Amino acid sequence: MPNRTEAPKIFDAVELDLQLKPVEKFTLDNGVPVYAINAGAQEVVVVEFVFFSGNWYEEKNIVAATTNFMLKNGTKSKSAFAISEHFDFYGAYLNRNCYNETATLTLHTLSKHLPKLLPEVATLLTDSIFPEEELALYKQNQKQRLEVNLKKCDFVANRLIDEYLFGFDHPYGKYTSISDYDALQRDELVKYYQEFYTKGNCMLFVAGKLPTDIQQQLNNAFGALPLNQNAKLHIQHTQEPAAVKKQHIINDANGVQGAIRIARPFPNRHHPDFQKVSILNNIFGGFFGSRLMSNIREDKGYTYGIHSYIQNHIHDTCWMISTEAGKDVCQATIEETYKEMEILRNEIVDEEELDLVRNFMMGSLLGDLDGPFQIIGRWKNYILNNLDEQYFYNAINTIKTVTAEELQALAKKYLNPEAFYELVVV
Repeated sequence: MPNRTEAPKIFDAVELDLQLKPVEKFTLDNGVPVYAINAGAQEVVVVEFVFFSGNWYEEKNIVAATTNFMLKNGTKSKSAFAISEHFDFYGAYLNRNCYNETATLTLHTLSKHLPKLLPEVATLLTDSIFPEEELALYKQNQKQRLEVNLKKCDFVANRLIDEYLFGFDHPYGKYTSISDYDALQRDELVKYYQEFYTKGNCMLFVAGKLPTDIQQQLNNAFGALPLNQNAKLHIQHTQEPAAVKKQHIINDANGVQGAIRIARPFPNRHHPDFQKVSILNNIFGGFFGSRLMSNIREDKGYTYGIHSYIQNHIHDTCWMISTEAGKDVCQATIEETYKEMEILRNEIVDEEELDLVRNFMMGSLLGDLDGPFQIIGRWKNYILNNLDEQYFYNAINTIKTVTAEELQALAKKYLNPEAFYELVVV
């Protein structure tokens, strides 16, 4: 029994010995790899298909996203309503998302309902029919949503900064227009579906309190499907960044605030600087106690929040600073951002601040390992980026041992204003 008369000992997060639970891997009869985490006290499970079918692979804009969205909108035997009713009856949640390189189909359910639900998921991968009436409704809703969003300066800024960094014809840089929805045809979705879902390259991630026969259940439902037969896995795209690095766009002449994006190209996770720069980024603008927040929010009061982050793309990536501020202080906000870059280049970070960031990052890692769903999410990130568990332990070691001198050298290397694209949308 703990002695309640004595306060428990307080530990810094950096003192913790964090361990990443190993992932179990097995393969279905058709060659689909499955990564599993069996953990947790509750009888719940997540089953997630990850298809290499994001907009990286499409030949026409928004075909990938629309195909993914409409997986639930009708099969040969069930309407969109009947599909939703089936999963709702068992208290399950079936979601789908499309990203740049990948697209997902994710099932959350009680473990005991897997035998009733996994065959229905399989049906979506073989028998979806993309009804014309469902497509028409989707296009109408998306166009209305787009018209509303185009009035928001932050939405416009997010679209344009990616175009400036990568080029509009690059999957990371292109965005949607009303005409794209008007030009969308059902036969294009069917073709993409057959190529990138029915025969698509994919892997499975499962986590939770798994049934003892989970491998057999997954094999029964998906092991005979004609998956992993698509040869279009190694498509390359060329970046064409904008020639002009500073842009000022007027989107709403009557608006009261502007959206600011300051960004530069940056190497992906395989670069030796990536993990150390992640620490530098947190000092600069990566959490609520960062320098950008302390200066621009707390001291100057220019914004409710300003954040710096490194985008997590598989191929190419960038370092981004993002905020919204009053029209009259947008330029001042940019100047203060560059001032903080200059300080990091010219002055050593003191140990107190560095220790604070070390503990914040270790605490964040600890939170990311809280439960099987979070653990499988981290594993998925590593596997999709062609990394292994050693990356996790290297990250911990880097957090604990990086020096202020190393961070200053990285600031001199990367935090130079002339390397950044600068966009203001008001």
